[in-house]
Amino acid sequence: MGNPTDIQVFEDHESQVRGYCRRFDTLFTRAQGSVLVDNNGRRYIDFLACAGSLNYGHNDPDMIEALIAHMRNLGLSAGLDLHTESKRRFLHTFTSSILEPRGLNHRVQFTGPTGANAIEAAFKLARKVTGRHNIISFTNGYHGVSMGALAATGNRFNRMGASLPDVTRVAYDGYYGSQVDTADQLAQLLDDPSSGVDLPAAIVLEVVQGEGGLNVASAPWLRKIAALARKHGALLIVDDIQAGCGRTGKFFSFEGTGVKPDLIALSKSISGFGLPMSLLLVSPDADQWKPGEHNGTFRGNNHAFVTATVAIEKFWVDAPAFEGEISQRAERVHDVLLELAQRVPQARVKGRGMFQGLDVRDGALADRILRTCFVNGLVIEAAGPHDEVIKVMAPVNTPLPLLDQGLDILRHAVMEVMSTQPSQPETWHARMVTASAAAEPWSQQLI
Repeated sequence: MGNPTDIQVFEDHESQVRGYCRRFDTLFTRAQGSVLVDNNGRRYIDFLACAGSLNYGHNDPDMIEALIAHMRNLGLSAGLDLHTESKRRFLHTFTSSILEPRGLNHRVQFTGPTGANAIEAAFKLARKVTGRHNIISFTNGYHGVSMGALAATGNRFNRMGASLPDVTRVAYDGYYGSQVDTADQLAQLLDDPSSGVDLPAAIVLEVVQGEGGLNVASAPWLRKIAALARKHGALLIVDDIQAGCGRTGKFFSFEGTGVKPDLIALSKSISGFGLPMSLLLVSPDADQWKPGEHNGTFRGNNHAFVTATVAIEKFWVDAPAFEGEISQRAERVHDVLLELAQRVPQARVKGRGMFQGLDVRDGALADRILRTCFVNGLVIEAAGPHDEVIKVMAPVNTPLPLLDQGLDILRHAVMEVMSTQPSQPETWHARMVTASAAAEPWSQQLI
């Protein structure tokens, strides 16, 4: 765990609001790929990926070289919405390699640096285009922590119990079980002028609900929701902030569903490097902003444009090949989670692609498993309304041997917690480090 004095400064001077560090209480100093290193030289396999902001892992060497070259050449760092060379290259690459191959003609709006900024811009634009105020969102949805985004978020803890205006929350796909079609329920509410639900400016959803517990919307349900939006003159917003950039197996989570959103929010891994960057993709008909009507000082993070361009060129120019690699890793994760689900009463596997988890139905049980994982050298977090879903969110390009080692730590943690035998975490961790150092080159390649 490290010397307590190494982290005492955080206890003394940082706000009580800090969260992740309470479970992972060590001092991290370096990172490469899917491995974190603390100040004692101890290595941890990373199944958190900065909450999905590092889909391609830590410190990609090609992104490092491009960023250093940009800085040495005195390239702009911040640029508001000025025309810059790094933005020009990103727009060309993103349009030609991501949007056009997928039949999307959306324009790119650079918002403030966080995902919540993109969601706020989407709500604001939808209200401007339609002249309405109501936003339809769904149970267990998570859209950010600014006031407007919080209004659409389902979890009471995140909303601090507040009743925020102009949002109607309805049931997500499968919320009442497979026998109840919640899209039909929403249709009835919107068709009935006496339902008490105002016609919306927009319907916002995640195709896979990350923080909400890895709930997956079916393609038929999504198509019904999209049809309802069109019928009632509302814009469809897909929040792909956590599920996008390859996390579900395709670049966009809605690919292959037959749905074409009016607005798409991207952030987290869009920069490829963990640098702040956020986009709102806007269909041409909805692009009704006046110049300067929505802005943000840090919407022009040119360093992020540089690394984002490298990420697309490196991983997505040959999308089928990269998607095949993601699929191979996802199958490995799914197989292990299915095995573990047999060891925990009523447990189930949820999610899609490299966005899967083990729902153990008990937040306290999940917490014990996660803490055991950390002691044994794995950083992994939970999701769901009670933090009951152990969420595997490793970088999508994690080397297969390293992915297997992380899954093996998870497997042993589940077995240890579920058994009545006394744990020996340090012995297990030492065994894993020794075996991996002897067998796998990744342990020797850290900076």
